[in-house]
Amino acid sequence: MNWITEHKLPFGEAMEDFVDFLVDNGAVVFDAISDTLDTLIHGLTEGLLWIHPALLIAAFTAAAAAWHRRWGMPIFTIIAFGLIWNLGYWEDTMATLSLVLYATVLCITIGVPLGIVVAHHPWSFRVLQPVLDLMQTIPPFVYLIPTLTLFGLGVVPGVISTVIFAIAAPIRLTYLGMSQVPKELLEAGKAFGCTKNQLLFRVELPAAMSSIAAGITQCIMLSLSMVVIAALVGADGLGVPVVRALNTVDIAKGFEAGLAIVLLAIWLDRFFKQRK
Repeated sequence: MNWITEHKLPFGEAMEDFVDFLVDNGAVVFDAISDTLDTLIHGLTEGLLWIHPALLIAAFTAAAAAWHRRWGMPIFTIIAFGLIWNLGYWEDTMATLSLVLYATVLCITIGVPLGIVVAHHPWSFRVLQPVLDLMQTIPPFVYLIPTLTLFGLGVVPGVISTVIFAIAAPIRLTYLGMSQVPKELLEAGKAFGCTKNQLLFRVELPAAMSSIAAGITQCIMLSLSMVVIAALVGADGLGVPVVRALNTVDIAKGFEAGLAIVLLAIWLDRFFKQRK
């Protein structure tokens, strides 16, 4: 037994050497990515905070009413954001909203096209599936170690870790939706002379849109679940008061910050659901 443990396979050392190689040879690239993302995220946060909370709540309410055309969503928008404002977590909520939106945009930009590609080449999904399983089952704290080394403290390692954790959802559900498009629809499109691009944008994507939308919604929820973890590496937002409450055993602060996260999560989930 001692012989086995004394001759362990060097997985950890190999990963450490790989990260060190990236740090030594790709510092310029990682610094550029970090600076760009940091500027974009903080720019959006500052823009949201520049607008008076009452005006922003009115804008969110109008958008909810225009998109869903029901009274329930606008009323919930007023109650949720009004309560967050009253509790004193408005700035943290806007920082969290910026982080979640940028992480979701990155996941969609990478995940949806990749899901389309693997749906058209099923063998590639068999290769990709173990990687997606690994990304979703490794504890998120593990992602913080290499991202913190590559990007330094701040919001960027939180966003990158969030993307790694959440991107599997849009890939899987895009693949699922595209692979379940009825063959009759595809044959009809080909019979009418559709090119590959026309078949994709006019037949496959509309038919798979409900599954893709579910993947995007799930991505938003997974991104929001990383808020507290991202706060451990210097990301602003609602995770910061949660971590502080945990360190000081402050039940009141922890409950209030948790309530703000729940309200934002419910609003994002309901708002971005596909309109019926």
